[in-house]
Amino acid sequence: MPEHDTAEFRPAPERTPVGAWVTAAVAVCAVVAAGAWWFWQRQAEPQPAAPPPAASAPPAPAPATAPEPAPPASGPQNPVDALAPADAALPALAESDGRVTALLNELLGPGQVAAFLQTEGFVRRAVATVDNLGRAQAPARMWPVQPMRDRFLVDGAADAPAPIAAANAARYRAALAFAEAVPLDAAVALYARLYPLFQQAYEELGFPRRYFNDRLVAVLDHLLLAPEPRGPVRVKLLPVNTELADPRPWVRYEFEDPALQALSSGQKILVRMGPENEARAKALIRELRKRVATRELPPRPPR
Repeated sequence: MPEHDTAEFRPAPERTPVGAWVTAAVAVCAVVAAGAWWFWQRQAEPQPAAPPPAASAPPAPAPATAPEPAPPASGPQNPVDALAPADAALPALAESDGRVTALLNELLGPGQVAAFLQTEGFVRRAVATVDNLGRAQAPARMWPVQPMRDRFLVDGAADAPAPIAAANAARYRAALAFAEAVPLDAAVALYARLYPLFQQAYEELGFPRRYFNDRLVAVLDHLLLAPEPRGPVRVKLLPVNTELADPRPWVRYEFEDPALQALSSGQKILVRMGPENEARAKALIRELRKRVATRELPPRPPR
């Protein structure tokens, strides 16, 4: 997927509560993406647009930290039908919000869905965000989760490099508790039933003849490689050339350590969560990976 807000991503026009097939993507996004609103709303210059990969040629090499989609193959490496068969009659992707809504509300409860999830165009949001978590940018407008309410804090003056405040860890606990309460076996079974919608959304991003579940597994593996710094992590403000007062300077923070700043969007989020929260998030990611990496699962018995 191009590393910018692509025109191909168009949420469905209807605004309905998101459905109950809390997919593997939902769990990942709830754990990893829900806490990083401050970082991706920065006022820096936009990244240059990258052309979508040509169908006849592999994409250009990406930075070492970003997992690239698997090259075109004769079939998926992690077939989803090993988990559960797809529903025989699914709505069209552009009309799927209502179906998804009913299922998610049933599984998680309407209150939890409203509090934590973005409901419009949910399938497209989930697919775009999972793909972007392994890349340099994860635009917040594409997320399937609600942004954090509290702003980012540092210990020290805002105009000098400073450690991330220990109090920031508390901002992530509600999202982590929500993600940990998701019944993963039921969620992944529903993901498999509705997988054709995810696959269509992935192909619409510019990846024909590639498979979303393979990308999901690759991104999960990538997130598990996120570093776990010991001691305080320091950040600094990205400078801007303007004489106007910045009403939200906290959205312009970068890691002071160039190695951390060079990480993918998903790995940066994990690091910012703090060591305890990162460990909890990685534990959930590992459990999710066990269920969706089907090439490592025993064959499903015939019915």
